[in-house]
Amino acid sequence: MAAPCRRMAGRSLLQFLSSFSRTSVSNSGFRQFSGTSVCRGSRQAQYVEEIASSPWTLMAAVCLQRLPVISAECNPIEQQFRDMMIQMELEKSMLSDHELRLLDDAERIRRIQAGEYDSDEEEDRRDQEIVLAQDLEDSWEQKLKNFQPAARVSDSEGDPGSLQRRLSDSLLLLVERPVGREKLWMLPQTEWQRGETLRETAERALSSLPAASGFKATFLGNTPCGVYKYKLPRAARTESSVGTKVFFFKAVLSDAGASPTTESPESSLLWVTKSELQRYVKPAYLMKVERFLLGF
Repeated sequence: MAAPCRRMAGRSLLQFLSSFSRTSVSNSGFRQFSGTSVCRGSRQAQYVEEIASSPWTLMAAVCLQRLPVISAECNPIEQQFRDMMIQMELEKSMLSDHELRLLDDAERIRRIQAGEYDSDEEEDRRDQEIVLAQDLEDSWEQKLKNFQPAARVSDSEGDPGSLQRRLSDSLLLLVERPVGREKLWMLPQTEWQRGETLRETAERALSSLPAASGFKATFLGNTPCGVYKYKLPRAARTESSVGTKVFFFKAVLSDAGASPTTESPESSLLWVTKSELQRYVKPAYLMKVERFLLGF
């Protein structure tokens, strides 16, 4: 029994000394460099080189949305619910100051007609012009009759190139770009350049449009919301160029700025609703875009 106990005592002493030496080294004030932090920069540089040498061309596109300017028309169920809520609020609400004033004026007129009114009550108001609540209502009614609300349908309703169409709907920006031998409508996009992030590429895709030079957009995050990949025709493929990967970023139009007076054919653009997309874009492209247009 003595030998095993001797071995256990020696082992515990060695473990204690080794742990003490590690603690003293770690608390000696010297910074411990990890291999991960040292190699992180080289790994990023290697990753950028792999992307640059990839046979896929990387592009970033911006899905620019113009939010509704006016509220949409209520459907029958929404209208019934609205009327019910107005009726409930009317039944449960307290009288407003104007309604209390109407009752006060009616009581004063009743007392005057009945000969019960004391003129001394108006001593402090003799030098002031007395305006009854009913007179105020009449003036308000006249202002309401003279008020002309703005039209809900603009003159540019049928012009897909106008930003002032379909004011109660959300609109998407489409641009026309040459692809091969044909011109296609798509979201604004441009090719990624070394040294910039994909979001910066998407911002450059929007700012480089001559017809959208005054646009100010708020980008919703730094991560792409979708991707579209397509291969070049077999006759056009090479070892260094197989196809293109397009990464989409969502943005909201915050300021349209001053629209240009003239537009070149190369910078033509459209503002379309989600239901109108199928008229302009390819089905495969539309399938990828519709995936991140939830609640649009």
